[in-house]
Amino acid sequence: MIEDTLLKLENRLKASKNLNAENRLALQKLVSELRQEIDQLDDDDQAESIAGFTETSAREALREQQDQDLLDVALDGLQKSTREFEASYPKLTAVVNNICHQLSNLGI
Repeated sequence: MIEDTLLKLENRLKASKNLNAENRLALQKLVSELRQEIDQLDDDDQAESIAGFTETSAREALREQQDQDLLDVALDGLQKSTREFEASYPKLTAVVNNICHQLSNLGI
């Protein structure tokens, strides 16, 4: 199921008309890093949560008519889903924070 969610996210990035080449490449690289970090988690439920919030955040950020409130909620959920891993998986937290930053900047 995690793999399906990540594939949906990758497909969403590929198909988005709202991304320039630079942003698309940066986000694709971050999703690849996220995939590697999620594979190291021992907690499948938490890994699914992180993948799901990432996909939801991307969906909200890439909508043609973006709703900033929905994007903020999705990004907040994504950041909260990784908080407990901050000490034991610092790279995961860094990747998620970078994704949040990239996606939030799309709305500017």
